[in-house]
Amino acid sequence: MLVGIDASRASAARRTGTENYSLYLIRNLLALGGEHRFRLYFREAPEPSLLPGAAEERVIPFPRLWTHVALSWEMFRHPPDLLFVPSHVLPLVQPPCSVATVHDLGYHYFPQAHTLSQNLYLRWSTRHNARSATRVLADSEATRRDLIRLYGIPEARIAVVYPGRDESLVPVHDPLLLDAVQARYGLRAPYILYLGTLHPRKNLVRLVQAFAHLQSRASETAYPLARLQLVLAGQKGWLYEEVFAEVKRLGLEGRVVLTGYVAGEDLPALLSGAEAFAFPSLYEGFGFPVLEAMACGVPVVCSGTSSLPEVAGDAALLVDPLDVEAIGSALFRLLTDDKLSRELVARGLEQVQRFSWRRCAQQTLANFEQAARVAASRRPRAVD
Repeated sequence: MLVGIDASRASAARRTGTENYSLYLIRNLLALGGEHRFRLYFREAPEPSLLPGAAEERVIPFPRLWTHVALSWEMFRHPPDLLFVPSHVLPLVQPPCSVATVHDLGYHYFPQAHTLSQNLYLRWSTRHNARSATRVLADSEATRRDLIRLYGIPEARIAVVYPGRDESLVPVHDPLLLDAVQARYGLRAPYILYLGTLHPRKNLVRLVQAFAHLQSRASETAYPLARLQLVLAGQKGWLYEEVFAEVKRLGLEGRVVLTGYVAGEDLPALLSGAEAFAFPSLYEGFGFPVLEAMACGVPVVCSGTSSLPEVAGDAALLVDPLDVEAIGSALFRLLTDDKLSRELVARGLEQVQRFSWRRCAQQTLANFEQAARVAASRRPRAVD
């Protein structure tokens, strides 16, 4: 079977969750392809080392509406047996067999976290993917349930395929490397770390408030809360100014550090140097940063909503993301209870073993084959 894959997001210069999903999954699909052949579609030529493996590459330069014009035209002229879109939207013209991944439907729950135009496009593109694809992959049970409830997609057409984790992320113990990365981003130990894009759905205003609540408990412990920093690592998203405003209102300038985008090679040391990892997101389709923190041996506090309990298992303190005091109290427990912190670190290192890109690719290939059988069964039979 010739499998076409929209690889345009895998070659992004600054990758976040869905772009990394695309990159790592495609790499492992190529490694496991077996009898299948692959054709990768790019908007611009990728670096030769980006996706090593036996695959045909089609570079289709086009300034705007690349998916619905350029890729559609390619599908019309030279359709593969199956088209897979891992991190965007299916083109308007597509072959009879297609598979798409739907990562999350958070915009339904928190529309205020997106602009009006983003909301409209997200609603249209998700509905289009869910209804057009022969088979839909969901990152989590939470996303699968949302697809069934909000879009009426038959359960039999949806498969939950958990993403993998970046296996290059391991605990860093070298003090010189830890110090160098901290100096690069203008921070110092001890610190609590958040990692991800800065926008309203990540609930960072409440995290800043929880950090202020934490400071008020300095008299209860010998832990040096007065020296503690809150590090918000990630590129700026929509309405990030609200976070700056709350930091200023609470008088936490200098105590809350915003690093901007963090280079991939710096992530292991940045994560490993944290005393605790905080991820009180209001909604996540999966939640890669939780796995990344656990893989680096950092105890985690995260929301007990959407997909995050699936990702965290019993290896994190789960909190109500709307309860500022609960977030602050959970962080206080991690900082002051060494036994609890060590237990969560050990559980976290076990929990991350459940997630691998090889397993994700194996299950994805199995879904390709199932989608091909379904598409074949729909074709009209020749009449003798």
